Amino acid sequence: MENRLIIQKVKEQGIIPLFFHSDLQVSINVIDALYKAGIRIVEYTNRGEAALVNFTALVKEKKTRWPELLLAIGTIKTSKEADSFISAGADFIIAPVVTPEVAYTVHEAGKLWIPGCMTPTEIATAHSLGARFVKLFPGNILGPGFVSAIKELFPDMLFMPTGGVELTEKNLTEWFSTGVIAVGLGSKLITKEVLESQQYDQLTALTQKGLELVRSIKR
Repeated sequence: MENRLIIQKVKEQGIIPLFFHSDLQVSINVIDALYKAGIRIVEYTNRGEAALVNFTALVKEKKTRWPELLLAIGTIKTSKEADSFISAGADFIIAPVVTPEVAYTVHEAGKLWIPGCMTPTEIATAHSLGARFVKLFPGNILGPGFVSAIKELFPDMLFMPTGGVELTEKNLTEWFSTGVIAVGLGSKLITKEVLESQQYDQLTALTQKGLELVRSIKR
């Protein structure tokens, strides 16, 4: 899929769930629950030894189980990681930091690269490396006021806060009022309790609530 269409779908969904679990079946169950709720974009994070093996298996499952799903890989910090996950079938790449060699590898493959930024200098560097969409991380440290303060400096950039974003009307309204196109939600959505107790129906219900909330706020 073209990068501009991926960005449009991110904007439409408004919430990007992100998670990692070492158990492949748990990972499948989580995506099942998210997909059932209406999620069509998920970030699987590269945060454990099983990440590449699991991700490769999830890509295979996607073809029959979640045909409309875009599966991104997150926490990519080296060009070797980027190359491995692109080869495994990642639809796009999300990184926690701005790394030139990762940018080159991802762009060479024709994929969308979304780097993580925390300062105006990092945003400017990401822009110079070809990024037009960046993750603001950690979102809870930066806060919505950061976006309001720097947005005019980067009129061509799109922003998505990740890390500490709350699944509440107040917090989501604060973020979207600054003009961000989406928010990344990890443990605030896919909680430890959900994973440990296998409360997948609860995850589906909470995700549906989040999607409805974002749609309401955007209107």
